[in-house]
Amino acid sequence: MISELNKSKIRTLKKEFEQLKGGKESLLMLLREAELPELVYNSNAIENSTLTLKETEKILLEQEVMRDVSVRELFEAKNLARVLEYLSTRSNIELSIENMLLLLRMLIGGINDKIAGRLRKEGEYVRVGSYIAPASELIIGLLNDLIDDYLSNHSQYFIDSIGHFHAEFEHIHPFCDGNGRIGRVLVNVQLAALGYPPIIIRNKGKHDNYYPLFINYQDNKEFDGMSELFALALQESLNKRITYLKGQKIVKLADYAKQHNLTTNSQLNAAKRQTIPAFREKGIWKIGE
Repeated sequence: MISELNKSKIRTLKKEFEQLKGGKESLLMLLREAELPELVYNSNAIENSTLTLKETEKILLEQEVMRDVSVRELFEAKNLARVLEYLSTRSNIELSIENMLLLLRMLIGGINDKIAGRLRKEGEYVRVGSYIAPASELIIGLLNDLIDDYLSNHSQYFIDSIGHFHAEFEHIHPFCDGNGRIGRVLVNVQLAALGYPPIIIRNKGKHDNYYPLFINYQDNKEFDGMSELFALALQESLNKRITYLKGQKIVKLADYAKQHNLTTNSQLNAAKRQTIPAFREKGIWKIGE
């Protein structure tokens, strides 16, 4: 469960975000469009895509990439972008198995049409490391229980609910492929339904800050780390949008530290803890002056 301090910070940022965004929908849309390559790159890279952020940007802009890229990775980038663009026009898509399969069809279509848009069938098993996901005949019941629990749980803080949902969804692993990417898409579907902007789960540091959270959930059914990860990512996303909505001058955090006689390491640590209103663009920490 996330701390009361983080709850208070998110509440304050959300209030400021709501106060500033009126009449600036076009700016927020531009920010979403600019973030699209980062969302696509990071989510695919978590699944071991070899595409760089720059290559992902070029693919989405229909520009030539300077090396041979596999057809699969090309489709993975374009398809995930299509999913995210589809959701950007729908702020309150119903959380249902039907919609999960729709998103999966968009994601996997053209890559492996035999498994696109459907759950695992009898005899189809998936393994992640040493973990083997539940048998296919259990999937519908497990997903329905997960969705029902999420939608009916009004006492738990929303970030904790989303953190638990994500950990359990990946534990179920309902598809033959695309579980991680759809799972991360669903996090932003849930945030959008509550009026929050999307978050980026970063590829960098995944072996320290993301993968171990699933192992902890599998072993102990604990999801506090997932909630903490999402809380920090949400604060970062809100800080970014607030900075742009205020029209502040945006500088690299390293330059800001130098200008104000602060150590770069101390500012980077503060940014990671979100004790300063810093945010990342293309992996570079920035802040508003």
